[in-house]
Amino acid sequence: MNSKKKKIFGASLLALSLLTLGACGNNEEEATEDYSIEDRYELDASTPAWKLDTKEDNKLTWYINADWLQLEFGEDMTTAKIKEDLNLDVDIVTGDDTKLNTMFAGGDMPDIITLTDSTSTTAKKADTWAYPLTELAEKYDPFFNEVAKEQTMNWFQLEDGKTYGYPNFSNTTEDYEDGIMPVNTNFIIRSDVYEALGNPSIGTPEEFRDVMQQIKDKYPELEPFGFNPVGNDVGSLGDVLQDFIGVPLEDENGEFYNRNLDEDYLTWLKTINEVYRDGNISDDSFSDDGPTFDEKIKSGNYATLFVNGVSGFGGHLQTFMNNNPGVEYIAIDGPQSTEGNQIKLNQTGLSGWMVNYITKESTDPAKAIQLFTYLLSDEGQILTKYGIEGETFEYNEDGLIEMLPEITKLKEEKPEEYSKKYRLSEILFFNHDRANTLKVPDEKGPLTQLQEWGNGKLYPHYVVENVNPDQGTAEARSYDAIKTNWHTSLISMIRSKSEKEFDSNLEAYEKFLDDNNWDDIVKIQNEKMATNKEKLSLSEE
Repeated sequence: MNSKKKKIFGASLLALSLLTLGACGNNEEEATEDYSIEDRYELDASTPAWKLDTKEDNKLTWYINADWLQLEFGEDMTTAKIKEDLNLDVDIVTGDDTKLNTMFAGGDMPDIITLTDSTSTTAKKADTWAYPLTELAEKYDPFFNEVAKEQTMNWFQLEDGKTYGYPNFSNTTEDYEDGIMPVNTNFIIRSDVYEALGNPSIGTPEEFRDVMQQIKDKYPELEPFGFNPVGNDVGSLGDVLQDFIGVPLEDENGEFYNRNLDEDYLTWLKTINEVYRDGNISDDSFSDDGPTFDEKIKSGNYATLFVNGVSGFGGHLQTFMNNNPGVEYIAIDGPQSTEGNQIKLNQTGLSGWMVNYITKESTDPAKAIQLFTYLLSDEGQILTKYGIEGETFEYNEDGLIEMLPEITKLKEEKPEEYSKKYRLSEILFFNHDRANTLKVPDEKGPLTQLQEWGNGKLYPHYVVENVNPDQGTAEARSYDAIKTNWHTSLISMIRSKSEKEFDSNLEAYEKFLDDNNWDDIVKIQNEKMATNKEKLSLSEE
């Protein structure tokens, strides 16, 4: 959703704007020190400041760097409740990178900015244009420290040791240990096909190739094996497959490991190539776009499917179930490591997705940090995800949230009306997966068994988060070229017409690494991995 490709003009504007902000940063800090809440409320560490603030008719401007978002604050149940509780009106503005850069260059800054790339130049320069959150909390709302996760705050520290942005969907070590996130990667098979073949194992390369041939022989109308579209990236056949077979994140010395060249992984790529040469992977799989892939899932065209982002396909899987009573896609163990490694699937890490900042030009930094606190609290998490007690949900005897049946019915039958009226899970800028534990588990649906299969199979990939070279550097340009080359190389390897051609494509990729500053890139990745480890150690103290 966030374009990594900056226009030259936009990048120039950003550089200029950041220099301008850096030059005036001290003056803006002094301005904040002069901002007073003396006539509004007294600080109380045990009470959220929004419950104490007596100022009325507050207004903030919130820029979200996502031009696909369409939100009108106060027109739906969720934002109307925020408006009521905080005595706050919010002007929500959305845009893309060009609009963001122009805004910086022009100096017309909003109160709050939400970015969709925590590794961008803008994010890394947040100390020049945003306030440290802990300092705002100390001055205006100490309860923020009660709802902000320490590990997340430590993770987002910049070089000055201060944290300027707070993300959504930042999953901590505790979240992983508690198993609050469902898996989002599955190897699935049609239940009727699975039963007809005698519930076979496909854990070894030999089993996998044999079962794909059995499927082709018994169900010639089906595609034996499918995977996410590979038009713009490697889909589920790159690091997702590596996670599925437990390829290590680090080498034996704790340094960066090029998982693309792992022998276990290459064995499985050769197996998939053999399945292709057997005629059991359709050539269409390499050209299908998203809508075509979706339609094939709905129709059950794939006998087996290795899919990443499975939660986004729940509706398609439900359609297949509805049209084929008694038949569903089920998760099985699928390919396994030939070296005995355990499956270690990834989920959203500490970096989260969207990152929220309070700018140094905020007209009311006190109210802005109050909003952050409110949305991070249980009260805000419940409101933005489930709504209001008695209007959209009730608590059961166990204290868990149960959505009212009429709300669920409206969501299923009139999704656009449901969205416009309630905006549940759409004001997601501070949402976190831990809120999932507050609700009664959904009744059995197309994802239930898939998610149950994944229990205990998630593993945090913190150590390799955000380790690629910074944008705008020579190493970043080389890395982008290597990433593009890997996309074409991987597809070429899988579609090779012989083992010799497979090896030739692999050798060409290795040569491309040597020719494009790979050693310099690895040096940067090792440095960033060391920084990640330092942050993780800090957060565990």
